[in-house]
Amino acid sequence: MRKFIVFVLIAAAVGLVLCRGRHGGEPPASGLLSGCASIDWTSTEVPLEALGRPEVPDTLRLLQLERLGYTMGYDPATRLPRWVMWRVTADMALAAEDTLVKNKRNYHEDFDVPEPRTTKDDYRGIYDQFGLTHGHMCPAADCKWDPVAMDESNLLTNICPQDRLTNTGIWNKMEQTTRQWAKKYGCVYVVSGPLLYKQEHHVVGEHCVVVPEAFYKVVLRLGDSPACIAWMCKNGDGGSRSDYVNTLEQAERITGFRFFPGLPDSIRVRVASHAGEQEW
Repeated sequence: MRKFIVFVLIAAAVGLVLCRGRHGGEPPASGLLSGCASIDWTSTEVPLEALGRPEVPDTLRLLQLERLGYTMGYDPATRLPRWVMWRVTADMALAAEDTLVKNKRNYHEDFDVPEPRTTKDDYRGIYDQFGLTHGHMCPAADCKWDPVAMDESNLLTNICPQDRLTNTGIWNKMEQTTRQWAKKYGCVYVVSGPLLYKQEHHVVGEHCVVVPEAFYKVVLRLGDSPACIAWMCKNGDGGSRSDYVNTLEQAERITGFRFFPGLPDSIRVRVASHAGEQEW
């Protein structure tokens, strides 16, 4: 496991340029709220809205986008999703294994966000030029349970330019492991997104889509034995998942976000300060 000091140095470089925001009017009833009454927190599965959307710093305007399979905070300035939140149930994880349903790579423009916005042309040629590919934040495989959800997973607002070796290697392993845990525990909750350092960023395409320097993925389970783990890796890293394990507290310090703000303090205290794959 990498020492936390490595990521403290990263944290000093991360641009904490986010704020609370949403796209359009009030979020629908299924949207992420700051809490929910009468929740049985001993259950393995609670409504996603009960956990609350990530709380973020007050220095940038994000658009909140509600999809069938996930919710996100989208940053028009970088053309990136700064956080994407969803749940994976055991049934959803099993659907991901259905070989009759193909992971269609029909990436498409998201007309729910203002121009300038990412288009398919922005990603054209980036593999050959820079070794970059389409990096899903909410994986298409996690959305195979519904055709609409899967189609929305390929919206370019859910995509970041990601190093191809990271995408097919460590990032893919994290996604597969998350689905294994969903089958094991019945349900897990995930928040994923890019990390941007305080530096001049590499961009691609006519619309200057920012290439993230790193990525994070935070996974929470509830039930009788709640736990939380955060993975954080540079865009281009490989290696073992255990090299990138962080606690919830560390992930919040590095990103500047507060994840799962609706979580009761009694559970947060249990899961926030320690993490390890052996607990899963």
